[in-house]
Amino acid sequence: MTSLPRNAVLLAFEGPDPYSMVGGLGTRVTELATALAESGVRTTLLFVGDPSLPAVQQPARNLEYRRWCQWISDYHPAGVYDGEREKVNDYTASVPPFVVNEIVEPAAARGETVLVIAEDWQTAPCALALEVLLRDRGVRDRVALTWNANNTYGFDAIDWPALASAAQITCVSRYMKFELQARGVESFVIPNGIPQRLLNGAPKKLVRVAERIFTLRRPLYVKVARFEEEKRWMQVIEAFAGVAAEHRRATLVVRGGREPYGDAVFARAREMGLEACDLVIGSRDPREVLEAVATAPGNVINVRSFLPEEALLALYRVADAVLANSGREPFGLVGLEVMAAGGVAVTGSTGEDYVQPFENAIVCDTGDPRELESYLVELIKHGKLAPAIRKDGRATAERYTWPHVLKLMARKLSTTLSP
Repeated sequence: MTSLPRNAVLLAFEGPDPYSMVGGLGTRVTELATALAESGVRTTLLFVGDPSLPAVQQPARNLEYRRWCQWISDYHPAGVYDGEREKVNDYTASVPPFVVNEIVEPAAARGETVLVIAEDWQTAPCALALEVLLRDRGVRDRVALTWNANNTYGFDAIDWPALASAAQITCVSRYMKFELQARGVESFVIPNGIPQRLLNGAPKKLVRVAERIFTLRRPLYVKVARFEEEKRWMQVIEAFAGVAAEHRRATLVVRGGREPYGDAVFARAREMGLEACDLVIGSRDPREVLEAVATAPGNVINVRSFLPEEALLALYRVADAVLANSGREPFGLVGLEVMAAGGVAVTGSTGEDYVQPFENAIVCDTGDPRELESYLVELIKHGKLAPAIRKDGRATAERYTWPHVLKLMARKLSTTLSP
C-alpha cells in the first residue's frame, strides 16, 4: 500500500471553532486533521477561525491549527461565511505563499512530500494560485495537490478545466461523483470517516439512565439537522403525526439551527395536532440534559441549546429511530454516527453509499410522509427488525473509521502521491 506523505495541509473555510463549525465540513476537516496527525503525519489545518482565539494553536501532537482571515472576521462576527467574498479573496492571496514558504520548501529540503487537501468551492481559487506558485518555485513535484467536493454549493463559480489541470479532484460519494461528471469532471470517491471513539457510543451508565427515563415516552424519535427543506422536515412531522395518532406517548426530539424555515416546520406540527415545546437547557451535564428532555412537555421537543456529544449519542442509542432522511445528502455523516452509537438510522437515498435498506438502516426513497410512516410502523410491529439493523449498522460504522478511510485515500491517490 502506498503510504501517505509525512506532511499534510488541509485548506478549508470551516473548522473546529464554534465560529467556524456550520455543518458537516467543519466536522470532516477537524476529524480528518486529527486522524492524519494520529497516524504520524505532520498536519496543518488552515481555516477561517474565531478572531478572538490565537492565530496559531497546537491542540495535539503533529497537529497545528492556523486561523486565517481573523482581521476580516473581526468585522464579521456572525460566523465563517459572514463576509465570505472578502475572506475568499484574502485566503486566495495569502495562503499559497505561507504553504510554500513554511511547509513545502522545508519539507522538500528534508526530502519529504506534502499532501494538500483543499475543500469546497471557497478554496478552489487558492488551489489554483498554489499550483502556480509551486511551479514557479520548482517544488511542484513535492506536493500531492487535491481538491475535494463535499457539496455542489458554488460549483458555478469554479473554473473546472483549470482546477482539473492543477489538482486531483476527489469527492465524498458516488452522488457527488455524478454531480461532477455532469460538469465533465472526473474524480476519485474517497468517503468521509468517523472517529474511532464513536464506536464506544455513550457511556453504558448514561445509556441505562436514558433507557429508564424515556421508558414512558415511546416510540422515541430523534432528528438533528438544519431547518432546510432538503432535510425533509415536513416528511418527518407528518409521518410522526400519523404514528402519534396511534401511540399517544410517542415523542420526537429535534435539534435544528436558527434557520427561518423552522417556523414553518413547527407551524405544520401545530396544524397536525402536535404539541411542540421549545427547550433551553442551562446545564451541559449529559445526564441533566437527558432528564430535561425526558421531562419536557409536549410530544415534539425542540432543543434550542447545546447537546453534549455523550447525551446525543445516548439519544441515538435509545431512540426507536434517528431520522436523517434528507432528500439531498452529499454524504450523510449523521447516519454513520448513529450506526456507530448502536442506533437505527433512517436515511435518504442520495449520497449515503454505505446504507443497505432494511439491513443496516431504513432508507426513504421519496419525500412522501406515508413512506416514512410505513417504515416507522414496521419497526414497531416487527420487534426483531431493529436489533438486526443495529447490529449490522455497527459493523458498517467500523468500516468507515478514519484509519480505514486513510488507507483507502493512500490507495486512491497512489499516482498523485508518487514523486
